Amino acid sequence: MSPRVVFPNKVLPYLLLAPQLAITLIFFYWPASQALYQSLLKEDPFGLRSRFVWFANFSKVLSDPNYLNSVNVTVVFSVATAAVAMTVALLLAVMADRVVRGRGFYRTLMIWPYAVAPAIAGMLWLFLFNPSIGSLAYGLRWLGIRWDPLLDGPQAMMLVVAAAAWKQISYNFLFFVAGLQAIPKTLIEAAAIDGAGPTKRFWTIVFPLLAPTTFFLLVVNTVYAFFDTFGIIHAVTGGGPGKATETLVYKVYNDGFVNLIVGDSAAQSVILMVIVIALTAVQFRYVERKVHYG
Repeated sequence: MSPRVVFPNKVLPYLLLAPQLAITLIFFYWPASQALYQSLLKEDPFGLRSRFVWFANFSKVLSDPNYLNSVNVTVVFSVATAAVAMTVALLLAVMADRVVRGRGFYRTLMIWPYAVAPAIAGMLWLFLFNPSIGSLAYGLRWLGIRWDPLLDGPQAMMLVVAAAAWKQISYNFLFFVAGLQAIPKTLIEAAAIDGAGPTKRFWTIVFPLLAPTTFFLLVVNTVYAFFDTFGIIHAVTGGGPGKATETLVYKVYNDGFVNLIVGDSAAQSVILMVIVIALTAVQFRYVERKVHYG
């Protein structure tokens, strides 16, 4: 039995925890409590008058067709972004794991996109696929594809999904590479001796052993698609065309900071927080059952 660790100074542990607790209280719990309080109020755009309306803002938001459209857009966007980012990252990680020469240089190149800010990543893809001056858009027109994400909703959705997934691939790549390196090579060599091909070895040995990493990245990518893609959508489409790319987090911004409907925006932020918490809880409750650790 390992000996119990005791701090000689009883105040020191609290002093060490104080900065992190202060950051959590100031930047998470305080804004969350303010949003919850404002969601129960009806305020004028200038914040001069307010009255308590209980859950009227929530009922108004949940019956708004534009909000229900944002829910559908968010579901499509989140599923597509997570699927593309994780699939491509896993493919690249498997390829990187087989590289013998220049492995470190190759991995460094793969990590770079993660250092790009979301808004900058969005602008890069917007320039590449701009219908007037974009080099890749010119190639699509040469192939006979009428490309104009500024007017076509599905094309705009594909563009923001591509930009958001590209930004997240590097993060997923790091964890998949680490997971692949942790798999004992003796298992793969034994399967190869038994006659299993590369594809069968991957699906029967490698991928099941990557289940904890895959589950972790599924949760992270879901939260990323819900929250951290705001800068990409704001830079590329601004929620358009015709609200085709207006996700829940962007609608919170649009109603609260652009249209100054503070009560509705606060109610939407509370609903979004509940959705993400519930989705994460469901993932841990049901998806984690199929994950085997070690």
